[in-house]
Amino acid sequence: MMDRLLEAFDHGAAAIFQAVVLPLLQTLGAASVAAEAYNGTVWLLAGALQLVLIALGLGALERWRPVEHWADARAVRIDWVYTLIQRLGLFRLLLFFTLDPVVDAVAAQARLWGWQPWHLEGWVPGVTDRPCIAFALYLVVFDFLGYWIHRAQHAWGWWWALHAVHHSQRQMGRWADNRNHFLDDFLGAALFAGAGLVLGTEPAQFMALTLVTQTFESLQHANLRLHFGFLERFWVSPRFHRLHHAIGVGHESDGPGTLGGHNFGVLLPWWDQGFGTARFDSAYPATGIRDQLPEWGGRDYGAGLMAQQWLGLRRLWRALRM
Repeated sequence: MMDRLLEAFDHGAAAIFQAVVLPLLQTLGAASVAAEAYNGTVWLLAGALQLVLIALGLGALERWRPVEHWADARAVRIDWVYTLIQRLGLFRLLLFFTLDPVVDAVAAQARLWGWQPWHLEGWVPGVTDRPCIAFALYLVVFDFLGYWIHRAQHAWGWWWALHAVHHSQRQMGRWADNRNHFLDDFLGAALFAGAGLVLGTEPAQFMALTLVTQTFESLQHANLRLHFGFLERFWVSPRFHRLHHAIGVGHESDGPGTLGGHNFGVLLPWWDQGFGTARFDSAYPATGIRDQLPEWGGRDYGAGLMAQQWLGLRRLWRALRM
């Protein structure tokens, strides 16, 4: 069944590329980047399918068991714009022109020096013959890296200045995962790309890891009253992650004015349990940042995309000057 779905996906991406993308490249005289454009087409199709899943599948779940009912959903619409930018490949296009050439140059220079990637699957006998096990191994390693990147976003004042854009959503729902400062996203992408280079992750495998992670992150952010029971100790649920966005819980470790927080795991809560940052409260608290509350200053994080990006840069500048 899975093989047929993957085959259908490959055929769909190839058809879109042949019918639309390649003729456009030829018209523009850019056929030399056909290989890169095909990869972009694959990302585009995968992102479009994700949007359908978020809109229909997660939308149905949110209507079934919502945590809260919103009188005014205007604040959620901007998250939809962020999601389109991320999932339809516009952010990938930025990385193609900025980050990818740097990674390729570093890889080429490293090969000249005789360095070879580690290739994790070669460390465990028999894994190379079992793609599913190799995928699971890479997923665990990248999730471990994601945990520490996420902790850094909350621990370092300059990075929190950017990451606060993500936490400023008071009406968290299925589109909120991609509500991020673009520089925050770029830094995370650079670290993961570097890890992929060091570990020798194949491009198709790296893409699969990204898509699986994105899909579950959308579920985690849904306005959904759902937990996994005892399985919540093994896989991050919407309730577990909502606590990470809770006012005074997710972004503070020692009370008002401090940095830190709880429940940093991306897909696996193991790291939170092992390093003492896990919270398994049964509540579904209000989300946001403490200083957004009127009684704590009513700080403005911006109502629109450009305002959120600009205010994030201003907070970063002030943090770096301190």
